Parts: sequence; C-alpha cells; structure tokens
Amino acid sequence: MIAALLCPTVSQSAELLMYERAGCVWCARWDRDVGPVYDKTDEAKVLPLRRINLDKPATGSVELTAPVHFTPTFVVSDHGREIGRITGYINDDAFWGLLGTLLSKIEPRPQPDHS
Repeated sequence: MIAALLCPTVSQSAELLMYERAGCVWCARWDRDVGPVYDKTDEAKVLPLRRINLDKPATGSVELTAPVHFTPTFVVSDHGREIGRITGYINDDAFWGLLGTLLSKIEPRPQPDHS
C-alpha cells in the first residue's frame, strides 16, 4: 500500500509533525530508535518530518482536531489539516505500524501535466 502512496501523484503538502518538549524521555527514545533512519525511509518521502517544541511559540499553522498535551505527539497533516495522530511513543514497531495506518489516509492528488 505504501508503494501506491509514493507515486508521483502524491502531493508534498503532507507532513509529519512531531510535538516535543525538552527533557521528554519518550522523545529521546524516539530520537534514538527512529530519528536516525526516518529521513531515509519511504514514509519520509511522503511525510517529511517537522519538529515543534510545545514550549516555544508555534510557527506555521495546522488545523488540529484537538490540542496537543502530551509529548511526543505525531500529527499527520495534509494541506494544513490534521488527518490523524499518534500520541506517545512505545517502540519503533508500534510507531511504524501506526504511521502506516495514517499514511494510508492521505489522498493522492494529480500533479500538473508538464508535457
């Protein structure tokens, strides 16, 4: 299913937002387990990672379905709107499985024809 999402018709307006705080043990665990490889994955091609520190003023607006209270919280957004989230981090297997489910909710959009 991921392969279908990686075709050239997928809009790059989708992203993965990681809400974090300094001193968050679970954020550090994600950084150790997933952080070094995330940018090299197929998922990152569709959902580039943008980190947001909850203790700093927000930059760039995303229409969230609910406030973020816990860290880490991963929000999948598409065209500035939340389409799903993962609250917390247990381990890399759970993260990749949940992310795959959210990734399947992104609608492919036709790209302009340059011919």
